[in-house]
Amino acid sequence: MLEHARKIEAQLISWRRDIHRHPELGFRETRTSTLVADHLRSLGYGVRTGVGRTGVVGERGDGRPVVAIRADMDALPIHEENDVPYVSQTPGVMHACGHDAHTAIALGVATLLAEELLPGTVRLIFQPAEEVSDEEGMSGAVRMAQDGAMDGVDAVLALHVDASAPVGEISLDPGPASAGVGSFWATIRGRGAHGAYPHKGLDPVYLSAHVILALHGIVSRRLNPFDPAVITVGSIHGGRATNVIPEEVELSGTVRYENAAVQEQIHDEIERALDIARTLGGDYELRIEPGGDPVINDESIVTLIRQVAGELLGEEHVKPREKGMGAEDFSVFTSMAPGAMFRLGCRIEGDERTGHHPTFDLDEGCLPIGAAILAESAIRYLCASV
Repeated sequence: MLEHARKIEAQLISWRRDIHRHPELGFRETRTSTLVADHLRSLGYGVRTGVGRTGVVGERGDGRPVVAIRADMDALPIHEENDVPYVSQTPGVMHACGHDAHTAIALGVATLLAEELLPGTVRLIFQPAEEVSDEEGMSGAVRMAQDGAMDGVDAVLALHVDASAPVGEISLDPGPASAGVGSFWATIRGRGAHGAYPHKGLDPVYLSAHVILALHGIVSRRLNPFDPAVITVGSIHGGRATNVIPEEVELSGTVRYENAAVQEQIHDEIERALDIARTLGGDYELRIEPGGDPVINDESIVTLIRQVAGELLGEEHVKPREKGMGAEDFSVFTSMAPGAMFRLGCRIEGDERTGHHPTFDLDEGCLPIGAAILAESAIRYLCASV
């Protein structure tokens, strides 16, 4: 399969660069969806468009079992700073997380499987809006699931490029593959005054300092040390002048966790931290918005992918996952069927690019490797399940 994938490497690179030149934000992936749907139809796949708003589902084969392969398509609101022929042509938008590569790889999987005799069904899920949620707080995975993208699926596979690992290496483990995520927004209210007479007001900046210390103490002093979690205050806004105590301060931040049972405790502790403002005479408003749950890799699917990757790349190139608290809405799909996501090495040697950065880029030699592993894993799953 890897030999076949390398024969279409030029096409994989062409797709990736085309998508990179024309990035689209979440739920706006109309050009990308059209490119995907047109190629799937040309291969004889049954195609549904408009799934989860701008998603595409392609299907080939017949009956059970059904194995799904998911690729996300959306870009980020970042202005690209790379000097490359395929630089983004859309100001303020770029593929800074590798979703262009994910889409190209999945198109490669479709191409590799187009001539295979499948003992079951392969379903390709091209998902919008992994990076964002809509006006109702729903990400692309949720919207696609609501539109039936996962109906009847017995197993689901995915990958994510990894700029910290070299091409030819993958990583995965059973259990948590990404963190659960949530966000919070708080307004801390005091009483404004002249900066020279703080005793005549109630300084919300002072109140916020105590609140932030309490927020930062939740993980180290309120949670079980064996439950990984992160609470980060990402923004703080209050006041406009050096000599004026403002009426209020606004805070917002992110929450990450691996154990879903910890989520409720974290929310309670955030409320407790904000209540310090009232203890000190002020007031607050708090909104907490839960996001996706952790992605949980199924042990049997991990074993399958490890076996395939070990044969294609050599077992020494299949690594355990480096722990981290990044989040992924692929958790929606793994909650509906056994599944796994692996990390695909894509590092540009000597010039590692960080995801979600204006200079992110990848070594395109990873594309045929990702396509081969997904395609071979899908076939072996179907054959083993018949």
